[in-house]
Amino acid sequence: QLQASGGGLVQAGGSLRLSCAASGRTVSSYAVGWFRQAPGKAREFVAAISWSGSSTYYTDSVKGRFTGSRDNAKNTVYLQMNSLKPEDTAVYYCAAGIASNLIIGTAGYHFWGQGTLVTVSS
Repeated sequence: QLQASGGGLVQAGGSLRLSCAASGRTVSSYAVGWFRQAPGKAREFVAAISWSGSSTYYTDSVKGRFTGSRDNAKNTVYLQMNSLKPEDTAVYYCAAGIASNLIIGTAGYHFWGQGTLVTVSS
């Protein structure tokens, strides 16, 4: 079971750090992805983090603003979001999958977590 947390209401230009914690499962051996779904839109891939944390990948719209990391000792993966924009408003989800490196895109993830709402006001 994965659970994303850390969402909230923030003004444009602000920052939030999302966490993805696992219960009943160790995520240290899984690649993790972050996704978001805005109202009325399809789920969108945001970022991918390899199981070791040494490799990351970001969709173009968040490059330079979002940073993924992980602390396998705490069984937690993070998404630091800076310079937030109103268009970043969405429910954010994390997912885990088995891979030697990154899983880019939606396919390949086996476990999905509950989302956390991020609202960015203008």
